[in-house]
Amino acid sequence: MLRHSCASFMPEAGESVVTLARWLGHSSPAITLGYYAHFMPEAGSKGRTAIDGLLGKRGDRQAGRSSPHSPQAR
Repeated sequence: MLRHSCASFMPEAGESVVTLARWLGHSSPAITLGYYAHFMPEAGSKGRTAIDGLLGKRGDRQAGRSSPHSPQAR
C-alpha cells in the first residue's frame, strides 16, 4: 500500500515516468503509465506552456486573422 501511494504521488509531483518505472522495477515505462497515468492530469502542460511562450504574441503578429495559418481561419 505504501509503495502504491508513493508511486501515485510521484507523477503529479513531476517525476518522469521513466524514472518512476525504474524505481518500481517495472520492465517498461508503458506498464507504469498503465497504472499511474490517471495521476498525471497536467501531463503535457509544460510542453504546451513552452510552445505558447515561443509562439504566443509573435505568432499572432505573423499570422493575421485572414491568414490560412491562423486558428481563426480554420
